[in-house]
Amino acid sequence: MCAMTDQWRGAVLVTGTDTEVGKTVVTAAITAAAQAAGLRVAVVKPGQTGTAAAVPGDVEAVTRLAAPMTGRTLASFPDPLAPLAAARVAGLPPLELYNAVDAVRDEVEKHDLVLVEGAGGLLVPMGLRPSGEPWTVADLAVSLGASAVVVARAGLGTLNHTALTLEALERRAVPAGVVIGAWPAEPELVHWANLSDLLPSLLGALPAGAGAMDPGVFRRSAPGWLTPALYGVLDDWRAWADEIS
Repeated sequence: MCAMTDQWRGAVLVTGTDTEVGKTVVTAAITAAAQAAGLRVAVVKPGQTGTAAAVPGDVEAVTRLAAPMTGRTLASFPDPLAPLAAARVAGLPPLELYNAVDAVRDEVEKHDLVLVEGAGGLLVPMGLRPSGEPWTVADLAVSLGASAVVVARAGLGTLNHTALTLEALERRAVPAGVVIGAWPAEPELVHWANLSDLLPSLLGALPAGAGAMDPGVFRRSAPGWLTPALYGVLDDWRAWADEIS
């Protein structure tokens, strides 16, 4: 795990162990904490899918909660599928890897921190390379030289999924840490056991339902959910656990 704040600047990938683990809300929390610390923050979503459902996209959700300096969605597709599959089904051009790399680098030149929110898990097909082969957000992180925040569940099954994701990142020499996307209001034994096992890599934990908070409350609260590595103030997990319990 990379724990120095200076190493969590520039491009930082926000990925997850799966879909619906809280990547967007964690992206918003890091945005809020970093901006409270005085950083200029951009949020980039390479591929947004499911736009036919007429609900706010992930960048819009982050903007409502945390108001980043810049928010960009590089490609949008109507069906709720992996971005490459969604492009194919819709008959739209898939996102090309180096176009995504150039777009993120352009934002890095203008911001202190650029959070790149993936889709689903680390190895979901995002688009095509110039060679015609698929690429993933793991490939994007390697191309950018980015660190990665892995958003994980709190409950049963998370240790295996988190370990697999961290191992895949380590094999690619991508520094990574973990944030729990939704810590339950009434944690059970399995949640506490998982917390203990995740602590060596843990950079934060958000309360369940954080995405439904009033934006002002969310922005004031976000630093308390994240460690100093991610611009928060959570520096004592024992005190955190005592307060939560």
